[in-house]
Amino acid sequence: MPLRPPRGPLRNHRADPLRRLARVVVPAIATLLCTTVIAAERTLDVATMPRVATIDPRFQSYNIEMVEVTGGRFWKPYGAGGAKVDRFAARPPIDLHDGRLRKLAAALSPAYLRVSGTWANSTFFADSGTPPAAPPDGFKGVLTRQQWLDVIDFAHAVGSLIVTSFAISAGARDAAGRWNPDQARRLLTFTRSAGGQIAAAEFMNEPDLPAIGGAPDRYSAAAYGRDFAAFRAFMQATAPDVKILGPGTIGTGAEARARFAVSAEGVGAVSYHHYGALSARCGGDRTAKQALSDEWLARTGKTLAFYQSLRDRLAPGRPVWLTETAETACGGNRWAATFTDTFRYLDQLGRLAKAGVQVVMHNTLAASDYGLLDERTHLPRPNYWAALLWRRLMGTTVLDAGVPGQPGFHVYAHCARDIPDGIALLVINNDRLAEHKLTLSDTSQRYTLASASPADGNVQLNGGTLALGASDQIPTLNGDAAAAGTVVFAPATITFLTVANAGNANCR
Repeated sequence: MPLRPPRGPLRNHRADPLRRLARVVVPAIATLLCTTVIAAERTLDVATMPRVATIDPRFQSYNIEMVEVTGGRFWKPYGAGGAKVDRFAARPPIDLHDGRLRKLAAALSPAYLRVSGTWANSTFFADSGTPPAAPPDGFKGVLTRQQWLDVIDFAHAVGSLIVTSFAISAGARDAAGRWNPDQARRLLTFTRSAGGQIAAAEFMNEPDLPAIGGAPDRYSAAAYGRDFAAFRAFMQATAPDVKILGPGTIGTGAEARARFAVSAEGVGAVSYHHYGALSARCGGDRTAKQALSDEWLARTGKTLAFYQSLRDRLAPGRPVWLTETAETACGGNRWAATFTDTFRYLDQLGRLAKAGVQVVMHNTLAASDYGLLDERTHLPRPNYWAALLWRRLMGTTVLDAGVPGQPGFHVYAHCARDIPDGIALLVINNDRLAEHKLTLSDTSQRYTLASASPADGNVQLNGGTLALGASDQIPTLNGDAAAAGTVVFAPATITFLTVANAGNANCR
């Protein structure tokens, strides 16, 4: 009950002091209750969790943007200081022979390496020993043979398969404005001759943003459908082993619907992009406080629902690939490089895997603020360590953990990777104040990610800060033994649990 001043004669003498006391005590009690409450306990039966999906072995993948490969202007990382930022900064081509970059990328394999992005729409492939000093008319960038050889070599070295898209700008069109496949043919032919493999390809990047993407003026859905049909016929004749992805749109409005409708029959897998919002560079107003909210985490599911609905109606049975995603568009916000975004990163993987999405490609591996690695040093950010734990612990068979949705608490289950008859759980407590708990009837290994502050650029695993060792050695990611019974999850933490010999028939 709320505190009230006493009735009767004493009221006139003591009412004001009691009111003042109530104003201090009641909020303090409320705060104490909020910070110490533990949600109702749930018991998990790992032996009976049903299988709900199977994902691609390369489910967790990443992008290296075409403009990183060629060099050019890309989203400028935030500097120290005020909110006003420049959008772009010039950068040299990424060094794909860098030892640290290769070692850390290889640790995430198997994966798909997508080399695409808005800049790819206008990039000229210089299929000659001497590339032009400037892009030819109708193009904005030049990809040299050596740069593409470096992509092929990188993919071989780290165990990735290449995914890409092709030029569609004015330079890749005939006099009537129709798409000319010559550039695509040259890139595919050279890739094969160099021993490379393109596993999948989109026609263009984000066709529902044609003006931004370098398409012809007033590039309509009908024109896109015409060109996509030509692209599909070309690929079937020239590279039938390459999976056709499409439409690769980013929106959830009429433009995305229209482009889906004119290309759906020609795709081997439905591809789409998702960013929950724009970053500060592009006028976004997201705050770090919102980054752990359930509303923010749920946005990825809302976008998926839009594309699943179109898929079910126009391309039934086709698998779904999310070929570009990150914290926010335009390079990410400042906290994209901190533990704050790791809640979004891992919840997105868990949520989409449970929904049957086959592949999720994070943008980027090592560029701007949303990169898994720092673009200058290639040192791991918190999301990289999260990606590494997912890669080592979560298998391709997805289960239903049987935990109903609750604000601030999300539980995902897979068969464990490389542990026969094992179960792996991903437990996300995105509640900043409340603890949550689960009951397991089996012993487990526990891997808890936390940070002194979610806005910190460092992350701890079971209390120890994660960092590369001498000669860039990746630390051993050991779990702590957890006894059967109640497992408590502290506020603002992420925990993986592995249960060996779970007895689940789906995991044998």
